[in-house]
Amino acid sequence: MQVLVRDNNVDQALRALKKKLQREGVFREMKMHDFYEKPSQKRAREKAESVRRVRKLARKKALRESGVVAVARGR
Repeated sequence: MQVLVRDNNVDQALRALKKKLQREGVFREMKMHDFYEKPSQKRAREKAESVRRVRKLARKKALRESGVVAVARGR
């Protein structure tokens, strides 16, 4: 992964790098490797992630087909 530093602005380059790492899921991956995860817990987590992904895609598809404008939820 590469980030260009423009005009000696290291802070801006660091922010860009962090954003790229976040998008790639590197931080989440590092956090998952902090502790041992039992195989049964891993299977349950992966299944839950899969279900979440499928439901999200179905929700997006339903919104697209109905023609309703999606409203962003604040977190």
